[in-house]
Amino acid sequence: MAEDSCNIWGETILALQSDELTPTKMCAWTIAFVVAITFVTSSLTGNYSQVDKLWSVIPFVYCWIVVTDKRTLLMAIIATLWGVRLTWNFNRRGGYKWPIWDGDEDYRWKLLQDGALLEILKNKVAWVAFNLLFISFYQNVLLFLIVAPSLVAHIVATGCGQAVPLNGYDYLATALIPLFIAIEAIADNQQYNFQTEKYRRKNAGETLTGEYADGFKSSGFFAIVRKPNYAAEQAIWIAFYLYSIGAVNGERFVNWSSSGWTLLCVLFQGSGWLIEQITLGKYPKYGEYMEQVPRYIPNPMELLGLGASKTKTP
Repeated sequence: MAEDSCNIWGETILALQSDELTPTKMCAWTIAFVVAITFVTSSLTGNYSQVDKLWSVIPFVYCWIVVTDKRTLLMAIIATLWGVRLTWNFNRRGGYKWPIWDGDEDYRWKLLQDGALLEILKNKVAWVAFNLLFISFYQNVLLFLIVAPSLVAHIVATGCGQAVPLNGYDYLATALIPLFIAIEAIADNQQYNFQTEKYRRKNAGETLTGEYADGFKSSGFFAIVRKPNYAAEQAIWIAFYLYSIGAVNGERFVNWSSSGWTLLCVLFQGSGWLIEQITLGKYPKYGEYMEQVPRYIPNPMELLGLGASKTKTP
């Protein structure tokens, strides 16, 4: 495939402008629909975790919309595997209840609404704007962008008419993503079991010792990085991007769908920081833990057991 033989962005725009209902247009209409639904529902109910309920579901829906060949089918299956696992975990934590707009709300939204980060968000008009532009619009667009490599693979195979057989980039992504999903699942389970046991001991009036007395999980995967589940989530979508490179047989390493994993990593930098500021205020020993264990990127010397001193890193 010649490097200039497929204008991926140009073909994407053409698919959006087509008089036919292309998969690209279906994705665009789906984004608009979920933005409207989540904004209206959250505004009426006061529960601003409506996007959270779709976080693990809507991305693989986009993937199935654009299935056109073996690569896009494989991507849809992989994304569904991720989504089913994450949906199950969200459900056991109380994220889904009846009626469907009910369920536990992420405590960070209430803190933000009370001006914990920006004083202006205490203003009702400012909060409505924040709900529309960030919670409902930006997050839903991001949920499309993280799986946009599927659309890129679809565009290359259909709009450019250059279906490329599965290759090393696809095989690498297919090997890495289940590994990262497993890491995320183990970390989620470690955290869930820890919190369940901590509150069981508290409710039973038992004396808290060790990390239960500290108040936060610091063993298992949490001894390697402070947010192993978040780290794995970012790694999943970085690896997913490899499929779009495979779609052009490795002739281009950058396309517009790279915005997905890039913006996701930026989001996790901000959300991770906010969570830890809250945690610092609750648990005095968390500051020491932050100095010893990196947030997302493991210290390779520690992984190799070489005893390098732990330093605070992103």
